[in-house]
Amino acid sequence: MLKQTIRKGFTLVEILIVVVILGILAAIVVPQFTNATQDAQAGNIKAQLDTLNNQIELFRARTNQYPAIGDYTAASVSNPAHLSWGTLIDGGYVKAPPVNPVNGSAAVVFAAAGDANAGWYWDAATNTLNASYFDRASGKITPGTP
Repeated sequence: MLKQTIRKGFTLVEILIVVVILGILAAIVVPQFTNATQDAQAGNIKAQLDTLNNQIELFRARTNQYPAIGDYTAASVSNPAHLSWGTLIDGGYVKAPPVNPVNGSAAVVFAAAGDANAGWYWDAATNTLNASYFDRASGKITPGTP
């Protein structure tokens, strides 16, 4: 009479199959989460831009001029292209300088295109505020983001 042994546990092959399946699932899911961060930042920037441009237009409607032109901070003495948020803050249009979530800067510059060190830039041709590292047309964070 032969004695039967009861098999307990999994074989090495079964464990390897499970690990391979989990690896395939992870390879599919992980890239979706990495894009979610940039999508959230892009949504944040778009919402901030819409609010800020609305407040700037409200300021213009009340005062018949755009804010902060020539309203320089102490730091702007060395770089006169930078301007402050003082006019909008003092007028109650914004509570604090908004920070661009991509590069963490609240600085604003006068330019036709963004400055890598500034969070925001004022486009005098269109009289609109834009964000560095953000393409307004596509609503996406631009390549070369820090």
